[in-house]
Amino acid sequence: MKFFVDTANLAQIKEAKDLGILDGVTTNPSLMAKEGIKGKNNIFKHYADICSIVEGDVSAEVISVDFEGMIKEAEELATISPYIVVKIPMIKEGIKAIKYLSEKGIKTNCTLVFSAGQAILAAKAGATYLSPFIGRVNDITWDGIELIKEIAEVYSVQMFDTEILAASIRSPRQIVECAKYGADVVTSPLNSILGLLRHPLTDVGLEKFLQDYRNSQK
Repeated sequence: MKFFVDTANLAQIKEAKDLGILDGVTTNPSLMAKEGIKGKNNIFKHYADICSIVEGDVSAEVISVDFEGMIKEAEELATISPYIVVKIPMIKEGIKAIKYLSEKGIKTNCTLVFSAGQAILAAKAGATYLSPFIGRVNDITWDGIELIKEIAEVYSVQMFDTEILAASIRSPRQIVECAKYGADVVTSPLNSILGLLRHPLTDVGLEKFLQDYRNSQK
């Protein structure tokens, strides 16, 4: 399973890369705004900076909701780097755009997905990645992990090539569950990834080893 970090913060991206497990990055307009990145030229430069660090797929989101606007934005974003993957919303015009872009060889990430039916449409259109938002599904008392399981089963049966990119991750445990039930990729804040490192027995065991070593040197 690939690990993407969901951020536009360059320091966090560098930290994830230094950890040795970073495969890509996902961003959105909200994450860009959080970093104070404004204006098309600055946003494009920031995407280029991210791509220079990651050397893996970097999702960049369109803001248009009409076919022509999405295509125009997607083609501009694709010029930034071969690593750019264009995020397209799961709407009727978005499916049309994904089909068009896939035929042009531009990688896409179908975002804002909340059902297996939507996942089928995205795969049929040729999306490179599909982003089910499991945290937001949980917020409305449905089960986000069950959604991952259902999509993974459908994709396996139908032999779709689209990769399941589990998004809206809220905890380290959700990362484990996504891996268990068939997600090809998870994207999450860096804190959730770092949370996988932590276990109280690891801390206790390490302290015991170190104490035994110190005692042996007396």
